Amino acid sequence: MKNMMTILKAAFLVLAIAVVTQCTTAAKVSDGNEKTLIVGPQTADCTGVAPMKCLQVKENASENWGNFYSNIEGFTYEPGYEYVLKVKTEKIANPPADGSSIKYTLLKQVSKTKK
Repeated sequence: MKNMMTILKAAFLVLAIAVVTQCTTAAKVSDGNEKTLIVGPQTADCTGVAPMKCLQVKENASENWGNFYSNIEGFTYEPGYEYVLKVKTEKIANPPADGSSIKYTLLKQVSKTKK
């Protein structure tokens, strides 16, 4: 019986350590990831919940432009310029039904080139 209690205590300790490690790892993931975005010199008509203008964005120069339906917190877009931005992405726990599940925050404007 005493051995069984020792084994159970050891198993509980291992489980507790695993849970703490998982929580720490999850916290790191939710801190966000850094990403580079290239923002095009013009917006395009697109439809989210309603018709709107979308930034044209790509992650690599060789990709095609795609509509970007979100905002980039801290970034002010000016037409006629191509931007290279470093952004932080964070998952939104309970996004609105009509909104993005990812929050984008400007970390650094790497470049702004007249086009």
